[in-house]
Amino acid sequence: MTVVLKKPNRSARKPKGDGHMRRGEILEAAQRIFLAEGYQRATIRKIADEVGVSSTALYMHFRDKDEILLEISDTAICRLMLINSEISARQEDPVMRVRLMLQAYMTFALENPNAYQLVFCGHGGLLSEDKVAATQELGERCFQKFLGVVEEISAADRLKLGTVESAAQALWTACHGLVSLLITKPDFGWASTAELRTVLLESMLCGLTRD
Repeated sequence: MTVVLKKPNRSARKPKGDGHMRRGEILEAAQRIFLAEGYQRATIRKIADEVGVSSTALYMHFRDKDEILLEISDTAICRLMLINSEISARQEDPVMRVRLMLQAYMTFALENPNAYQLVFCGHGGLLSEDKVAATQELGERCFQKFLGVVEEISAADRLKLGTVESAAQALWTACHGLVSLLITKPDFGWASTAELRTVLLESMLCGLTRD
């Protein structure tokens, strides 16, 4: 028996719909294509086909793919900024707040793997410096919120090792390393995600801070 393989059909063209919903569909499709094919090989036409709209319709929402990537980045960082701002303002022990901020960071990464990889696993050199300046400034403000809580730990003489900067950077990079590997190496024989997160956080915080 001869088996005939059918070519995959493109997404059917969609009728005009709610602008906000369509914009969200474009961003989600762009994330998938940027990761699957690489940012340089991605095109507006490919993104439009994935969403099921014409290229002309897509241009009504975004000028070019640079603007799409910047919005993906800004949206992700703004969400983390809100989380960090809310946690940092709580009247709780600073070590607990650091723990909560890092837990929230890892949760965000694992629940939004496409956005996380695009924003935090590097698109350096893809866009000109003037286009990413605002995004970089927002990312720095986000990190400063976290740094401020680590500084509270140091001010209370509860930091065992390093400086405020090195401790904050070590905590962040450790969490980044874990979630990046969980996202990009899903077939490795990982222990449960919850256990890995707990072991990482508690070992780092116990090693860096004192009661």
